[in-house]
Amino acid sequence: MTAPRVLVVDDDADMSALLARHLESEHMAVAAATGGRDALAALASSEFDVVVTDLVMDEVGGLDVLAAAARCRPVPRVILMTAFGTLETAIEAMRQGAYDYLTKPFKLGEVTVAVRRALDDQRLRRENERLHAAVEEQHGLGRLLGDSRLMQNTVAQVRAVAESDASVLLLGESGTGKELVAQAIHWASPRRAGRFVAVNCAAVPETLLESELFGHEKGAFTGADRRREGLFAAASGGTLLLDEIGDMPLPTQAKLLRVLQDRAVRPLGGTVSVQLDLRIVTATNKDLAVMVKDGRFREDLYYRLAVIPIRLPSLRERPEDIMPIAEHYLRETAARLGRDVQGFDRTAVDWMERHAWSGNVRELENVVERAVVLARQPVITRADLGTEFTLDQFAAPLRPTLATLEEQYVRRVLDEVHGDKVAAAKILGVSVRTLQRRFKEI
Repeated sequence: MTAPRVLVVDDDADMSALLARHLESEHMAVAAATGGRDALAALASSEFDVVVTDLVMDEVGGLDVLAAAARCRPVPRVILMTAFGTLETAIEAMRQGAYDYLTKPFKLGEVTVAVRRALDDQRLRRENERLHAAVEEQHGLGRLLGDSRLMQNTVAQVRAVAESDASVLLLGESGTGKELVAQAIHWASPRRAGRFVAVNCAAVPETLLESELFGHEKGAFTGADRRREGLFAAASGGTLLLDEIGDMPLPTQAKLLRVLQDRAVRPLGGTVSVQLDLRIVTATNKDLAVMVKDGRFREDLYYRLAVIPIRLPSLRERPEDIMPIAEHYLRETAARLGRDVQGFDRTAVDWMERHAWSGNVRELENVVERAVVLARQPVITRADLGTEFTLDQFAAPLRPTLATLEEQYVRRVLDEVHGDKVAAAKILGVSVRTLQRRFKEI
């Protein structure tokens, strides 16, 4: 086990030598500095766990040493030695970040106790930092992969909104990582100590969705043989993700709006409302603004949910992220499965860079995992990718022409309005005749 590293500072050489010898006898690695200037040089060249420094010294005093220690990485704990007459200054130094102070004259045993207490605090803080980093890697912003400008803008938005309690609406195609972003928002927020609860509104039958969200009392409906807490109540103190919010039935939307307005939920069959303290994050791959115009989504609910909309870019929009993400999943999967697979050959890279990735990052992860399992050599080839299993049989160009983009957009609008050319023309800002001519072409 490595001995703790301590820096002792006093402009009295005999005092610094005495303290150094004493702490060395306590199995610590000690450096002694005569005066503040020597202390600054020591801090610039070495790492320390604890600094024990006199407060009043010529030229460079204890407060200067404290300020220099605060700039170190990792930051050592600082204990000040002070005479009775400078006690107020020592207390002010603690407000500036000093860990403790010793009033002269003191016994050597008091120094040992103070240093060991500071070391225990240092260990706890570093363990907390390590655990926080592990949580961040598993649940936080570290999981949002990609160095492209689009992805970094998304990460910046997540950081900006995490500290508030404002409702966030995550928009993006399937597989772009909306749930990962919701988790990152939760773990970067003051609510990280609370629960993160996610529900897929499209996966729960309409008849059960209200019970799932709001809970129910015993006997509220046939089969309700006991009271059940809803997900709103379960997430109180934390964050609730309502995924695929665009698939929520209109009657349930009305009840959700009431919950958001009152910040309270009444279980089905109940008479007493339960106050809520939670953050709502919603996600969808649908265009809610179009759904509002079509009467398929409540406008008042939309504005409640979309206080802060964040659009997640598709993988097609950030092709420079494809290979870095693929290499990340390769390392992760190879380590988990114990496979000696180290990279991709040129044929695999060429295919992956040209592929359309309609399933986005989720599809990429699945393709890489399958390739790691199937690979018979340390380098993955195109044959290992199992491209016959992908949804995109023919890769779309990463930079489509304007004509292609226009065609895709017109098709999308027509699909969203169920072929209603009058409504589509209004959205597109063209006449019906122009749209009809365009529609014949596509």
